Amino acid sequence: MMPNDQTEAFGLSDLAATGAIAALAAERDAGVGLNAATVEYLSDCKSEPTWLRAQRLEALRAFVGSDQAVRWAPPLLEELPFDSLHYYSSPARARHRVGGAGSVATTQVLDTLGVAREEREFLGGAQAQIDGEVVYGRLQETWARAGVVFVDSTRGLTEYGELFRPHFGSVIGRDENLFTQLNSAVFSGGSFIYIPAGVKVTAPLKCFMHLQGGGNSQFGRTLIVAGEGAEVTFFESCSSAARPGPALHCAVGEFVLGAHARLNYVALQNWGPNVFNLAILRARLAAGASVQWIDCNLGGRLTMKYPCALLEGEGASAEALSITVAKTGQHHDSGAKMLHRAPRTSSSITSKSVSLGDGQAGYRGWVDMPATVRGCRNHTECDALLLDASSRTYTYPAIQVRGHNNIAQHEASVSRLDEEQIFYMRQRGLSAGASRSLSVNGFINELVQRFPLQYSREINKLIELEMSGSVG
Repeated sequence: MMPNDQTEAFGLSDLAATGAIAALAAERDAGVGLNAATVEYLSDCKSEPTWLRAQRLEALRAFVGSDQAVRWAPPLLEELPFDSLHYYSSPARARHRVGGAGSVATTQVLDTLGVAREEREFLGGAQAQIDGEVVYGRLQETWARAGVVFVDSTRGLTEYGELFRPHFGSVIGRDENLFTQLNSAVFSGGSFIYIPAGVKVTAPLKCFMHLQGGGNSQFGRTLIVAGEGAEVTFFESCSSAARPGPALHCAVGEFVLGAHARLNYVALQNWGPNVFNLAILRARLAAGASVQWIDCNLGGRLTMKYPCALLEGEGASAEALSITVAKTGQHHDSGAKMLHRAPRTSSSITSKSVSLGDGQAGYRGWVDMPATVRGCRNHTECDALLLDASSRTYTYPAIQVRGHNNIAQHEASVSRLDEEQIFYMRQRGLSAGASRSLSVNGFINELVQRFPLQYSREINKLIELEMSGSVG
């Protein structure tokens, strides 16, 4: 169930406008570059078991031995400086809200991000990750008593191994591609959520992801397991500081949904201009289960994100909604994958992208219905808006439909900013920037209304900020 709280909160748009996040010193730092010593340092910091250390080193060897040129990827990926990143660093943990040990400086940064405010007003639980570690986490007692688990991945492995380990790596393999290898070698942070059968978590859980830039990185590993008939909404908000130098967010998310379980996954990213965002998300759905991906991609240097649904149980359903805004110097390559593996499954993909300046935004999707399934349905709709002569958009849909009584539909449109509409608004006293902003908000408004209310307001404000100074 999506929340509908009306309270105004200090959000990502305020951070983007003020740049008000202080820099934190690293309490732990493996240094620059990636080698076996990096992995050993990370593993020592976490006091990990021998089997996990060996697994990490095996993934590192696979990554080092791989061809690091991803030939189908946007050319900007070649700018990612693998040799100059900090692959594991983190500040001190935040001070607990009711006292105890912890860093006051980290707590102040989390307050700037709005963690305490949102936790108090509408969240069932909150986590915050800065660079390589979750530095704060808490779950409301109501949900803890119901058997819900909401901890970081390290605690998931060590304290809830009987729940975590059977699903760890079961949806996304370590050796699938270059970035699953990298994540498997140095993953740290991310959320582990377990919802027992029949439990419906009516207050959303949220993870705040923050990168400090300047060569830092994040390799979160998120695992959500929902039992039969369970329901949960998970929010993820992403931000970064303006430290100069490239930064990397390379996350893996695995989601296991039992029969008739429901997951709403809502993500709002507003990275700084030097962040490379490479996220791999995949859900496995049993009979009657459903997942809804809701995604808004703003900021960053390069985004590559294609959430995937494995519809493995009869009657399972999946929906992917995405909004993308690419400014000058940015390339957003996003979409979704819907893999129908059981009869009478359904899916839909709706994508809206806006390109301004020389920004590039594209849709890349895959819909597959093999000959072994029947009665499956998919509808895909991709709309793009170009604001300037140098703006670019593209669409790479892959659709394969076989079997009996399976149907897939695909619609795509590209339009340019309506200059007559801009002229009309200018004649009524609006500035050129405000007129363009109104036009863009009108273009995406239908999808924005599908976001939870707290996020829909943030998106509208962020769009206004993205459009400010965009005329010329």
